[in-house]
Amino acid sequence: MERQKKIVKKTRVIKVCSEESWDCYVTKAFKQGCPVVVHFSASWCTPSRAMSPFFEELALQYKYVLFLSVDVDEAKEVASKLEIKAMPTFVLMKNGAPNYKLVGANPVELSKRIKGFTYG
Repeated sequence: MERQKKIVKKTRVIKVCSEESWDCYVTKAFKQGCPVVVHFSASWCTPSRAMSPFFEELALQYKYVLFLSVDVDEAKEVASKLEIKAMPTFVLMKNGAPNYKLVGANPVELSKRIKGFTYG
């Protein structure tokens, strides 16, 4: 009998579960001059779930950017602080502050915005 190998998927997207971990990651990125892209989602939101694999691909493409994922039901304080009203919402941050907010599942626009954000 052959042993089955378990495939472990490597990810660069960090899941944020609390306001404390949010503050830690954003502060560290700010101190290092690292841009941050955040995917605000909810487990019950089909468009959010559909965007997750694409968000993972972007994270692999932009290795010098910090990619965070926030479930609005698990980290309500963070979603409230950034005034997230709909899912999915993507927030692009520099210097510890939001610079751009994209609401909705639009992979082409998200890719374009991240490219312009990181190279602009």
